[in-house]
Amino acid sequence: MSAFAREFSKGLWKEVPPFRFVLGLCPALAVTSSVNSALGLGCGVIFVLLVSNTLVSAFRHLIPPKIRVPVFIVIIASAVTIVELMMEAYFYTLYEVLGIWIPLIVVNCLILGRSEAFARKNPVHLAIADGLGMGTGFTLSLVVLASIREIIGAGTWFGIQVMPVSYLGFELLQRPPGAFICLGLMLAAINFISCRIEQPGT
Repeated sequence: MSAFAREFSKGLWKEVPPFRFVLGLCPALAVTSSVNSALGLGCGVIFVLLVSNTLVSAFRHLIPPKIRVPVFIVIIASAVTIVELMMEAYFYTLYEVLGIWIPLIVVNCLILGRSEAFARKNPVHLAIADGLGMGTGFTLSLVVLASIREIIGAGTWFGIQVMPVSYLGFELLQRPPGAFICLGLMLAAINFISCRIEQPGT
């Protein structure tokens, strides 16, 4: 496996952000009542991760160590501003639904963490792979969590009715406690599967 593929694939399972590093949980819990909002925020995070990782890696030798964090935040904030303006211009309904969670991407510890822990220490192509992999893993996590909450909670998926018309829904899953319940069950399932993979026969 090439270095690019290795760095990309680690974000899909081995280091999937919400379930391995337990990063970005606030938006993961807040926007996953519907798949549309989860996918929208996830795409925004992918873009910001890709831009921030690329720029931090490209200029890593020029950024003085003492001011690296403020510089990283300026880069991230600039990318988030682009996402916010593009979403407001072309996806206004989604922009209204996500609300404050779009600008709060700036303080998402996943993004700053990847700039600090990976991008500033590695070449651009690996930083791009890391950003794409972590962003995709984060987005898939949101979509799976949102799918469970939306299908069981409301009987819809992407706003389309997928359960019988008579299905009343499980309203708890559409509320904040439901997000915690689903997240906990997914964490348990992923940890169980990981243990079985790492220690076969136990």
